[in-house]
Amino acid sequence: MASQGAGRAQLEGPTGHVSGTVPRRAVVVGAGVGGLATAARLAAAGVSVTVLEQADTVGGKLGLREVDGFRFDTGPSLVTLPWTLAATLEATGVDVEDVLELQRLDPIARYRFGDGTWLDADAEEARFVQRLEEEVHPGAGVQWTALMDRASAMWDASADRVLQQPLNGVTDLLRLAADPRDIATIAPHRSLRSLGREHLSDPRLRQLLDRYATYSGSDPRKAPAVLATVAWAERRWGGWYVTGGLRRIAEVLADRVRACGGQIRTSTRVTEVRVAAGPSGDRVSGVRVEGGEVMDADVVVLNADADQVVQHLLPDRLTGGLRRRLRVAPRSLGGWVMLLGIAEDDAGQAHERLAHHTVLFAERYDEEFDALFGRQPRYPDRPTVYVAVADDPAVAPAGHRAVFVLVNAPRTDQVAGPPLGYGDAILGLMARRGVDLRDRIVLREERTPADLQRDTLTPGGAIYGTSSNGPLAAFLRPPNNGPAEGLYLVGGSAHPGGGLPLVLMSARIVADAVLHSA
Repeated sequence: MASQGAGRAQLEGPTGHVSGTVPRRAVVVGAGVGGLATAARLAAAGVSVTVLEQADTVGGKLGLREVDGFRFDTGPSLVTLPWTLAATLEATGVDVEDVLELQRLDPIARYRFGDGTWLDADAEEARFVQRLEEEVHPGAGVQWTALMDRASAMWDASADRVLQQPLNGVTDLLRLAADPRDIATIAPHRSLRSLGREHLSDPRLRQLLDRYATYSGSDPRKAPAVLATVAWAERRWGGWYVTGGLRRIAEVLADRVRACGGQIRTSTRVTEVRVAAGPSGDRVSGVRVEGGEVMDADVVVLNADADQVVQHLLPDRLTGGLRRRLRVAPRSLGGWVMLLGIAEDDAGQAHERLAHHTVLFAERYDEEFDALFGRQPRYPDRPTVYVAVADDPAVAPAGHRAVFVLVNAPRTDQVAGPPLGYGDAILGLMARRGVDLRDRIVLREERTPADLQRDTLTPGGAIYGTSSNGPLAAFLRPPNNGPAEGLYLVGGSAHPGGGLPLVLMSARIVADAVLHSA
């Protein structure tokens, strides 16, 4: 494993072991990362597992677009909390370095702020703090360190008891009350924005912190302060790239399912979860697929958006609780994407200003959030632009780079699509912010939230399912235990939320619940 100086400890995290009587048959609906990770864990434990996927390939939102020798990740471009991936693969009998090559990124990201200044987020914390002291202002590093100390305490107070355990509703807040100081530390009544104002005097660093709300498709003015743990976790365990692209994660998980005895059927749409009423209550008995085939199962795991579950898969009599949650749970924003094939410059770079991840911040960040989360959502005129470009010959022809451009966008249920010429406008905006790629583009494709909705059956193209807007948002997500015995929900729209590491945590919670309940 290429780690660029990183130690094994950065790939390590909490571990666990499950024992019990193993159920005989499980059907996993959906071959996104959550479904594949759950299936691999169950198959490794001796469960007979079949994964059914409506698309013609696996991966879900961890998508791939291959064209003219370019290989674009159309979903995540960064691995954080790498121990969640290592633990998943270890549970299936392999070490992560045996099947994936992880590269630690340094800097984790390069930021260009609205005032035209640039800042590298060095991977090594002491070096980053020193950079803040020298390039932002004296004392900025001290302020950042105090904020990260607070975020670390928030992580200690919440991660084990919330992120890595089943969560069934607001009453589970009592879990945090074992020590009243934990509630004060987490500060559920406070927003991420207010926490930044308390700790950081420089508006650029407050903007940097605000950005972490968008990791869950949220508004920093409404998202809880505990999302500062996202920034802390990224600093603590680093940001990582997978050689060949992050799509390799889905491919490896699919390989592990098969290696452990499971089956994967693509181009197979499930139309119904079959539920039988019994003396002890409702229990799943299997699924029906398009064309009428019935597959019997003791366990059904749904790696599907919760809205799809209630609208199309479950009997109406079982969906009341989920429907109530979906009515009040805030939906995440969508994303507008541009895939660019770029000819390298004379130095063999995509652009001298671009790191692996580069963030070109909006000059007026709140205007972007007003556009996205206001009463009449629209595409922002001058949004923050996220650019990812890997130094990886496996993803582009010789002499070229594959460049991924992302702009936060409203969902398709809010706005039909971007304004005419939006792609040209974004390229021009990037140029004005110091990254002009227009004269070296050899390939260009645009993808809207409607494409994500079509490809992954994600309602509205909401990237993360539900957002974290509001202090109780985490407790409004659908729980992992479904409304019938033997039924489970996994993935970004269920607990603990969207993003690769949380989806892998979701898979572990579900697999443990299945095996413990047997």
